[in-house]
Formats: sequence, structure tokens, C-alpha cells
Amino acid sequence: MYAFNYHQPDSVEAAVQAVSANEDAKLLAGGMTLLPTMKQRLAMPSDLIDLSAIADLKGVRSEGDSLVLGAMTRHALVESDATVQSKIPALAKLAGGIGDPQVRNCGTIGGSIANADPAADYPAAVLGLGATVKTNKREIAADNFFTALFETALEPGELIVSVQFPIPEAAAYAKFDNPASRYAVVGVMVAKTGGGLRVAVTGAGPKVFRHSEMEQALAGNFAPEALDGISTPADDLNSDIHASAEYRAHLVGVMAKRAVVAAKG
Repeated sequence: MYAFNYHQPDSVEAAVQAVSANEDAKLLAGGMTLLPTMKQRLAMPSDLIDLSAIADLKGVRSEGDSLVLGAMTRHALVESDATVQSKIPALAKLAGGIGDPQVRNCGTIGGSIANADPAADYPAAVLGLGATVKTNKREIAADNFFTALFETALEPGELIVSVQFPIPEAAAYAKFDNPASRYAVVGVMVAKTGGGLRVAVTGAGPKVFRHSEMEQALAGNFAPEALDGISTPADDLNSDIHASAEYRAHLVGVMAKRAVVAAKG
């Protein structure tokens, strides 16, 4: 590791001021991606702004017909929290399948979605459940948040404060994971929400995406057989040492059916 300046503000305002005052500064949430890339010199920020001391960014709370997770809420807490388990059990299960115990006890939901790894699990939950990402400046609908590979709608000096999830009628997440990292080779979140049927796919493409054809089929018949005959084009999907684009396209259908079965209980 190389030398850098370390800051630990105790408020969102102080964090924003610190990152704005240093052009090459980076926000540090769980550090699950940032610290390894710094060690490899793939990222070399001059300053790290550690968000772990900001109490307002942590915790889970109910707000009407929605569940709000602070940006610095750890995966392990989402997995074990009784309110999450009661209101959106699919979200608790998703969190419990992330990485390993070390990752789940360090990683945060805000850090995960801000990083926008194409194989991360939380983007599927955010998009699949139709969540709203709240920052220090504005509210961003899930459909507008993930823009490209490792890119989001966040602007310079903008940090995630919380994520608000509408409580669905039914939802489930199914993934085929890499056995070493537990990243999703393909993961699918299926949800019946007040705004309609949503199907979000992670791991398959350069960013999380909704599967409109599956959504239309399931809106008419919420059953796994409704997805029979629906294929996913492999043209724009990822192909690497873990799986070909064609295999990922096949997995989308398999995981979607499993998610529907789980959501039906």
C-alpha cells in the first residue's frame, strides 16, 4: 500500500466537504473493491474519506409501505435484521448470499451499488424491487441509477445516503454463483410490486438490466411455465473464463424460473 491522507468525518456534510476539497479523493464505504485496487495501483486516490463514523448512514427502518436501508448498512445486518426478514425476506436472503462472512461484515449496500459491479447482487435488488436511491442532493429512481459498466448516475461530490425499497407483494432472488467469489455468474430478482411485475438480471451483461419480455409474460401468469419459450439474446452478454455469453443467456431463463417458484412460496 502507498501513502495517502485519511479522513473520518462524522457527518454527511463533512464528508461531502472533504471529498470536494481533494480532487483525487475517494469515498470509503466497506472497501471490498477499493482497497484491493489501491494495493494493485489500479486506483491511487490521494485521500480516503472513511464514512464508517457517520451514524446517520447506518441502520434499517420502516417508512410506511417501504423499507429504508442506510448506505453504510452492512450486508450481515441486512441478512439478520428482523424487519428485513419480515418485510422483504428476498432482500435478506440476497444479502446472506454475498461473498463470505468477512465480506458480509465489512461490505455495505451503498458501497456495492455505487461501485456498480456487473456481477454484484444488490443492483438486482435495487432494480428488481424498484427502489429509490437517495443521495445528499436528490432522489434517483432505480431505472435511472445504473448507467454502464461500473458507472452510475452519481455526480462528483454526491454520495448515497440511503436506499428506499417499496415492500413487494412477492419477491425472490436466484443466482448461479461463482464458487470462489460467490459473485453472480447470473442472478435474477423477480418481484410483484405496486408498480407492476419486475425482473432484474445481474451478472449476465455489462450492467444490471430489466427483462421486459419476461415481465410481460409473468404479468399475465405468475408461474414458471409462463417463461417457457422466452430466450435471452447472447449478443450483448458477458463472455469470460467463468461462462460464455450463450451459457449466461441460458442461465437467465433457469434462474428466472427458480426465482418465480421461490416467490410463489
